[in-house]
Amino acid sequence: MRKFFGYILSPFVAIAFFLTLLIFQPIQWVCYRVFGYKAHKWSVDLLNLFLLRTVYLGGNRVIFINKQNLPIGRPIIFLSNHQSMFDIPPMIYYLRKYHAKFISKIELTKGIPSISFNLKYGGGANIDRKDSRQSIAEIIKLATRMKENKWSAAIFPEGTRSKDGQVKTFQVGGIATILKKCPEALIVPVAIDGTWKITRWGYYPLDTFERLTWTVLKPIEPNGRPMEDLVKEAEDRIKKALGQKE
Repeated sequence: MRKFFGYILSPFVAIAFFLTLLIFQPIQWVCYRVFGYKAHKWSVDLLNLFLLRTVYLGGNRVIFINKQNLPIGRPIIFLSNHQSMFDIPPMIYYLRKYHAKFISKIELTKGIPSISFNLKYGGGANIDRKDSRQSIAEIIKLATRMKENKWSAAIFPEGTRSKDGQVKTFQVGGIATILKKCPEALIVPVAIDGTWKITRWGYYPLDTFERLTWTVLKPIEPNGRPMEDLVKEAEDRIKKALGQKE
């Protein structure tokens, strides 16, 4: 039945999603070119509010749970499992006061309205996976901006999306690079559940009437601990929150 409704509702989701991207492209340009970072960030936050609302057109619900008393003015590394492109808008919007910047593939900086512009000028790291030197340099630049501006980073340490919701092994590399340059950063796991179902049949039809949740988990203080231990603890907390075997 959900698939049946997916055939009917998916076009409305897709049209709303891409219209939002088109509308916010010039808005972002004006905000960034004329008014600077604060205005641009405001436009990006608003863009992602509209993007996350588009899934409502498929009867889905977005639930973001953050009961943690996270510090303002301290860099944070948000570590999350990755299930779908729909993971990102709620994280940008609901974590907006922490100025969370993403590590993205450099290919995404071209050809996508609104998204490519934000990746170029929003302060994140755009990495070439075929060029390790470039990738490390970009992540170091991000860590420097985090340290100087008290920004945060949002990282998907699995390296790729999980097509069935099962959490894959977290990679240490990018996180270690950030912490080396910005050792005062706090590590905060985020468990994402349900977004993989949206595209279980591909992008047409999209799944419908799903409950999509983002849960911010208890922070982890690095305190000089081995990087592998820190990342494994974050991975295990996310698995536990999702009811998966640690």
